[in-house]
Amino acid sequence: MSTPTFSTITEEQYKELNDVQLARKDAIEVLKWAYNTYADDIVYACSFGAEGMVLIDLISKVKKDATIVFLDTDFHFKETYELIEEVKAKYPTLNIKLLKPELTPEQQTEEHGAELWKTNPDQCCSLRKLVPLENELSKYSAWISGLRREQSETRKNTQYVNIDKRFKSIKVCPLIHWTWEEVWMYIRLHKLPYNKLHDQNYPSIGCENCTKPVADGGDSREGRWSSSNKTECGLHQ
Repeated sequence: MSTPTFSTITEEQYKELNDVQLARKDAIEVLKWAYNTYADDIVYACSFGAEGMVLIDLISKVKKDATIVFLDTDFHFKETYELIEEVKAKYPTLNIKLLKPELTPEQQTEEHGAELWKTNPDQCCSLRKLVPLENELSKYSAWISGLRREQSETRKNTQYVNIDKRFKSIKVCPLIHWTWEEVWMYIRLHKLPYNKLHDQNYPSIGCENCTKPVADGGDSREGRWSSSNKTECGLHQ
């Protein structure tokens, strides 16, 4: 089978990968397939959430010098930045890159007004997340994501290998079958660092301006953009 890319993958190849070749594989086997297939032509876009800690640890066992990128919007919690430094120290051979938007927060305010995340959250996400990631992913044939089917209705049909029309790429999601409990079981079993905000009812952690804690029993995505009808930043549409 030829290397699947956005421009060359066929419907038959797509079904073969998900329904046959990877159908009974676990997360680390999917990662081995991904790195054997793409080598340095794949990147992990990590938010450093709980799923991210699992994937970073698994990736480190498969490819010790893998490239990991983080969308540094300049608006993240201090706990997130502290965690990134912990991860860099624990996995020194991984290539962890922080991607910055073209506009500083001050320039964004000058051009688009104050608190754009309130007045036009889609534009804020586009400027600070989508465009930087689009620029980065254009350098690779594939990328890895920590999506899980359990997370939300919009993610319940996610496959191991996905044709990503938004970024014109192949998106590999090794954790689609994992539950939230399994994610935390792995973190605790392997004593992995994690964002301390998870201990304060933040299951999904994004920018500080747009992330709130979730009541016990709430949907894991409930705390994201809770003051609007927005549910996704646009990375996974």
